[in-house]
Amino acid sequence: MNMMKKTLKRTLLATATALAATAALADVNIGVSLSLTGPGSGLGIPMQNQFKLFPQTIGGEKVNLIILDDATDPGKGTTNARRFVTEDKVDMIIGSCITTVAAAMTPVATEAKTVQLAASPVGVPPGQDQWLFRLPQSNNVMAYAMIELMKKQGIKTVGFLGYTDAYGEQWLQAFTPEAAKAGIKVVATERFARTDTSVTAQALKLNAAKPDAMLIVASGSGAAMPHKAIVERGYTGKIYQTHAAATKDLMRVGGKDVEGAFVVSGPAVVGNLLADNHPSKKVAMDFVSKYDKAYGAGSHNQFAGHSYDAQIVLEKIIPMALKKAKPGTAEFRAALRDAMETMGRTVFSHGIMNWTKDDHWGYTNETGVMLKVVNGDFVLAN
Repeated sequence: MNMMKKTLKRTLLATATALAATAALADVNIGVSLSLTGPGSGLGIPMQNQFKLFPQTIGGEKVNLIILDDATDPGKGTTNARRFVTEDKVDMIIGSCITTVAAAMTPVATEAKTVQLAASPVGVPPGQDQWLFRLPQSNNVMAYAMIELMKKQGIKTVGFLGYTDAYGEQWLQAFTPEAAKAGIKVVATERFARTDTSVTAQALKLNAAKPDAMLIVASGSGAAMPHKAIVERGYTGKIYQTHAAATKDLMRVGGKDVEGAFVVSGPAVVGNLLADNHPSKKVAMDFVSKYDKAYGAGSHNQFAGHSYDAQIVLEKIIPMALKKAKPGTAEFRAALRDAMETMGRTVFSHGIMNWTKDDHWGYTNETGVMLKVVNGDFVLAN
């Protein structure tokens, strides 16, 4: 009997040890939905490129990135999100790089109580972002930097040309009241769909209003078309673009017509131009040097920077969460969210992040950097 008890005890001990070893070696699975095709591919492909440089392990655990194409389509993004939480049992979701797609994914992530780290400035109704965090800066933060430059330039009137979807509307809502406080009035508002190939009618109406400046709200290569339309209809005032347009695609597609454009961005894409005491300079330079070494000089952009910052986040929160739970569990997913809300001041290539329980945007008004297109490249705007 004693021999049987000893044998059973050894068997149970061996089983427990094996299970513990298996749990300790459990992979951390991250579902990533990016626009690798469609109008948003100019944003998604650079993000995917940066993720190819991602470390294989963090905090001693293997990290698997499951990258799917959402084709710049909200329906496809929703499908990807459902696969992530039902089939892949991911610990976190990253994406999408397009606001409308990210917004469509949010209810799925929230229902599954899984952190969604959006790579676009997606807005949701108050109280519905318990599981949603953003890598990009809020439109309010970026509008602040834009308006500050407009004030210096003496701009009093602005024409608005933006997407009909959430990204365009949220920018209009963020910009209009803050501009009004600065004595700047939106005197004409026109909209267009992401799939539109022409905005001639809108450009003519805006030009007729003769505003001091134009604000175009579009993304990636799609930001060049409305810009060109305004210039080709004879507009000679200042033209502003949002941080979704802070890519080389703007210059590649827009050519000489986008010369002189003012574009708001995070500091990541202009690390070499930042003052040595800028908190993000070292991190931004590290991002630029590694990305350009892998993909060619000058190939880095803002969205690849978001992928770089996602790595910074995971390298900080995964070890914190591992102290509370094991990957693949609801407890671990909750621990990741708690870690993000308590990780404190963290230097990103795009600025200083400090998420809290009450603020899942995190950036401050000092974050936005105003750029100007000069000779087909970005320089700091004075």
